[in-house]
Amino acid sequence: MLHIILYAIVPIVVVMLAGYISGKKGIFNGDDAKKFNKVVLDYALPAALFVSIVQSTREDLAKDLKLTLVSLIGIMGCFMLVYFVFKYCFKKNTGADAAVSALISGSPTIGFLGFAVLEPIFGTTPAVALVVAIVGIVVNAVGIPVGLSLMNASVEKQNPDKTKKQNPLKPVLHALTQPVAWAPILAVVLVLCGLKWPDWLSPSFNLIAKANASMAVFSAGITLSAIKLSINWQVILGSIMKMIMMPLVVLVLGLLFHMDPFNLKMLVVASALPPAFSGIIIADENDIYVATGTSSLTLSVILFVGFCPLWIWLTDVALAAF
Repeated sequence: MLHIILYAIVPIVVVMLAGYISGKKGIFNGDDAKKFNKVVLDYALPAALFVSIVQSTREDLAKDLKLTLVSLIGIMGCFMLVYFVFKYCFKKNTGADAAVSALISGSPTIGFLGFAVLEPIFGTTPAVALVVAIVGIVVNAVGIPVGLSLMNASVEKQNPDKTKKQNPLKPVLHALTQPVAWAPILAVVLVLCGLKWPDWLSPSFNLIAKANASMAVFSAGITLSAIKLSINWQVILGSIMKMIMMPLVVLVLGLLFHMDPFNLKMLVVASALPPAFSGIIIADENDIYVATGTSSLTLSVILFVGFCPLWIWLTDVALAAF
């Protein structure tokens, strides 16, 4: 546990704090953070996912079928639960507010913190990359399109004369055109086809891939520096559902599906990651649920320092018991 804290949690806190201080001092601002995020999502993360997965085998992918099912059912189940809770339990919330809350509190920030958290704990292996890739595909190719569809439907219902009806498949197609979605899918296809990846090609991908974790965490600090923390019941509930409910649901499902213990531990930690920054970006772009959503993100980042080692310990206890 001390190793996890020193090698996984402390480095994230230090780098994120550096980004936070630089944001507060005006060295970098929100626009800079968006540019850093674009480098991460369009170049560094896809390269890291691709080169890691393409070095695996068909047998590795076959073992991860349960991982895919548990990720999809667990994360999207929690996603929809957050949506319904925030839509029907808070009278002031619109369907759009609930959709954005699901995009935030119902999605882990796997793209930004996945490798930064999992590799120091579980090592630099194809298994880690597969967990990041699978959860990333669920969040980006399933969760974001569903959230956008729910948000757009609510906005159209509230302003039928001012909005243009959108194709419900458009968010799905847009998500699949992003490098963070198609790069791991392409790698999986190559592995399934039995194509051998040349070792001499990997260094060209690894150079940009190594910037993924550090740049993502630093950018997260800059983003948080621009957020004003305001605690209310929705912020607290959102943080509880993200940091407690989602990893608990994934842990229970993993035990029921008899998942590989190593994969289950990684998936529980991945699901306990703070809310997805993509949800904040969507909230900001549409001016929907911005203050509460960003406050929930900030609180969850602070809580993650304690919940990460806690969920690793709880998973070990559960695996020993079952």
